[in-house]
Amino acid sequence: MPPRLNEAVEKRTFAVLVNNEPGVLARVVGLFSARGYNIESLTVAETDVEAHVSRITIVTSGTPLILEQIRAQLERMVSVRGVQDVTLDPLGIERELALIKVRGKGDDRAEALRLADIFRAKVIDTSHESFVFELTGASSKIDQFVALMRPIGLVELSRTGVLSLTRGLG
Repeated sequence: MPPRLNEAVEKRTFAVLVNNEPGVLARVVGLFSARGYNIESLTVAETDVEAHVSRITIVTSGTPLILEQIRAQLERMVSVRGVQDVTLDPLGIERELALIKVRGKGDDRAEALRLADIFRAKVIDTSHESFVFELTGASSKIDQFVALMRPIGLVELSRTGVLSLTRGLG
């Protein structure tokens, strides 16, 4: 359902704890697909081997009503142990990892290294013609770094998608 003209679209990050069993990810993704919701970022990994629990981090967008529907529908799924809206949590932390390959010769090489230093990107591979940088931070920081590397000679980009936790022991 498309948003009405006066409804603001928001981006949200949901952390979904699920039983680590076959088909869970397909059911979660199917929920989004069946209702026409877009997934902007998706990361999944087992977080508790003994308890067989995985954490699915989903970044999506929609009106507040649609986002609340998504949350409610996720919570009703049998294999879901809990859903947390990290975006709305004042203790929420969101980060992403990217590997960025950039062409680098002459002045462009020096400029790529200068920008990497400013953004605290780590050089993890280098040759006479290129660099591979590792950058961790907010998605917007990675977007800015990539935008600056494009004119220098962005060759390839790989991103993990958003990961999230909350501060403290709660």
